[in-house]
Amino acid sequence: MQKNIAFSEKALELQAIARKIADEVVRPGAAHADKHSEYNMKAARAVADAGLFRAWIPEAYGGLDAGVLALALVAEELAKADSGFGVAYAVNALGSFPILLGGTDEQKQKWMPKIAAGETFVAFCLSEKFAGSDASGLGVRAVRDGDHYVINGEKKWTTNGGVADVYSVFAVTDPSSKSRRISAFIVEKGTPGFTIEKVEDKMGIRGVPVVETHFKDVRVPVENLIGGREGMGFKHAMMTLDHARPGVAAQAVGASQGALDLANAYANRRVQFKVPISQHQMVQQMLADMAMKTEAARQLTYASAAAIDAEGPSPANSKMAAMAKCFASDVAMEVATDAVQVFGGYGFMEDYPIAKFFRDAKILQIYEGTNQIQRIVIARHLIRESNDLEHLQEFIPTEEQQSYNAPSMNPEG
Repeated sequence: MQKNIAFSEKALELQAIARKIADEVVRPGAAHADKHSEYNMKAARAVADAGLFRAWIPEAYGGLDAGVLALALVAEELAKADSGFGVAYAVNALGSFPILLGGTDEQKQKWMPKIAAGETFVAFCLSEKFAGSDASGLGVRAVRDGDHYVINGEKKWTTNGGVADVYSVFAVTDPSSKSRRISAFIVEKGTPGFTIEKVEDKMGIRGVPVVETHFKDVRVPVENLIGGREGMGFKHAMMTLDHARPGVAAQAVGASQGALDLANAYANRRVQFKVPISQHQMVQQMLADMAMKTEAARQLTYASAAAIDAEGPSPANSKMAAMAKCFASDVAMEVATDAVQVFGGYGFMEDYPIAKFFRDAKILQIYEGTNQIQRIVIARHLIRESNDLEHLQEFIPTEEQQSYNAPSMNPEG
């Protein structure tokens, strides 16, 4: 299905601002944030002051209404300088989408202007130790008690945990239901019983915290039930992921481009056999393949984001989002690997940022739905779409023909 990509002036303006911040603030602080596992608050403040957190938020709630495509453009530029900070930026969209897509107008009016202004950071609490790809298998419980819900349990892999002021939390409200089992809640930092426990020691994206969030008799007001209705949590989660996956794809495109740029610059400086290694055909092939795949990932990512902006949630756009996330993150891992190879021995050393690009790339294939899950999503949509291919039936063997042409299982036949 062809998707038209229309870049608004506002989106392109935000992209240019993001590129400037990436060069002047994000990249200079990337090595320190990675080495010390520190959140780059200076960069976050620069992003907030420039209005980049307003990109995906409607004007009615203090945003710029530039859409998911603008979010992707900004995330790409930031990730090009530091993949970890690209995550730190985009996870605010991930955390806010449940409120934006499923919340009541009162909830949006209360929370979205603060998120848009960069005064409030957000996190997304879905995964658990025994419920990752299978989001329907959550174990954290929320029980109604008068004017509150009481939440108990623990969440795993909460990105931005500790930094975030607000958490979109998914919990079981009706264990007996299959389709309406889960509800979503807004939980504020500092709520009694809500604590940040283990801070993960990660391979990559070390500049953004990933933590365990624990809930022990956490009392949340009924008005913090997202959408005001129980049982809508799974729907909100799936809508959120469909909207957020182009942002992950954009992080991957930025990571690919950042690694490619470094490899290209190094290949034109490194001299072996009396010429820059960029003059050797083997290296040229690697650089060409890296560039082609990065550009293909970019166009798929932009098309996916533009489709969501134009049409909103739909089965076709869910498939496109999965395709963009899966393809772009696979490309990011491949390009980072080849970039390390171009750098040779220097690529294996932590003295240079190419090693960080390699370490950061791996998580892109895992979070917000592993790439194996994305392929399942894509395949299921394709199978459903086969109903629209009736015009091809005359070119496909019938069951009778298949049976007739099947090889005989009789050893004497």
